[in-house]
Amino acid sequence: MEKMPKWADVLLTPLISLVLAMGISALVILAIGESPVEALATMIDGALGSSYGWGFTLYYATNFIFTGLAVMVAYHASLFNIGGEGQAAMGGLGVALVLLSLPLPHWALALPAAMIGAAAFGAAWALIPAWLQARRGSHIVITTIMFNFIAAAALNYILVNLLRPVGSMDPASGRFPETTQLPKLSDMALSLGFEWGRNTPVNVSFFVAVIACVLVWLLIWRSRLGFEIRAFGKSEPAALYAGINPVRITVIAMLMSGGLAGLMAINSVMGEAERLVLNAVEGAGFIGIAVALMGRNHPLGVFLAALLFGFLYQGGGELALWTSIPRELIIVIQALVILFTGALDNMVRVPLERIFMAMRGRRKA
Repeated sequence: MEKMPKWADVLLTPLISLVLAMGISALVILAIGESPVEALATMIDGALGSSYGWGFTLYYATNFIFTGLAVMVAYHASLFNIGGEGQAAMGGLGVALVLLSLPLPHWALALPAAMIGAAAFGAAWALIPAWLQARRGSHIVITTIMFNFIAAAALNYILVNLLRPVGSMDPASGRFPETTQLPKLSDMALSLGFEWGRNTPVNVSFFVAVIACVLVWLLIWRSRLGFEIRAFGKSEPAALYAGINPVRITVIAMLMSGGLAGLMAINSVMGEAERLVLNAVEGAGFIGIAVALMGRNHPLGVFLAALLFGFLYQGGGELALWTSIPRELIIVIQALVILFTGALDNMVRVPLERIFMAMRGRRKA
């Protein structure tokens, strides 16, 4: 019997953790002589108070959805993939190679082609760590960390020496053809007769991210492969007894995880920058770890946690712009959220479990 309801585990526990993190953040803001109420109001107004703010919040959230789903899928196979940063960077390379080499006449054709390139390159970058874990016992955490640095160095070399246009000093590829540019949500709103999110980078890849949440849920909880992944993640000896091949599951789970991380590039590289730049990932691969932890490794939780971190990113930018609070404080707030939802999870979970157990016992009595 579960110690507390599923809804409490997925929603109530991270919500209490978030409140605690915000409470300590308020104390830090007070300590530097600023008002936490005004700081919160500025963040809410900057991130959610206008269509402009929502546009940036959803743009950041789109990145975090993909990287959060990547961590989530690997986690269900008892694999801690922290290589999303490198896999997303390689996904951007896949997008650039597809869009710069294929004559695609419309974004509706370019988007699926870019998605294939992004997922393929991201999955390929996760393949070697997966094989090393499955065959050689090399810890997936160590190898994926190493591959983040290798990806950064490889991308730097490729951009500077192979993809950089002649005469350019910027370590970036040439711009993608105009026919491959993804429509922004602001353009879609104008076509419907109203203005929304003008001059913001959020684009149709947000809807791709939402669809990805649904498909990942179907895969993990409504398919045989998903059952095998979860069974292997719960108990490898039991999975072996049931005839589940651990090498196969490890490799497949990591390929799907790397592919999801790589898909982030359709938003940041194809949708926003419209070319491959050196730091297109901007730390989203690491934020995906926090998103998955806070979202309790469930697609709905990942979606909500991604919105929260999108709010923190955009609201933090507005806070640094309009107040004397340094932007570094937002990193502190993010760290506190990660601390309470991850490392100090049991500090909230255990008392909640006791409360629900006591309530259940009282009802029985």
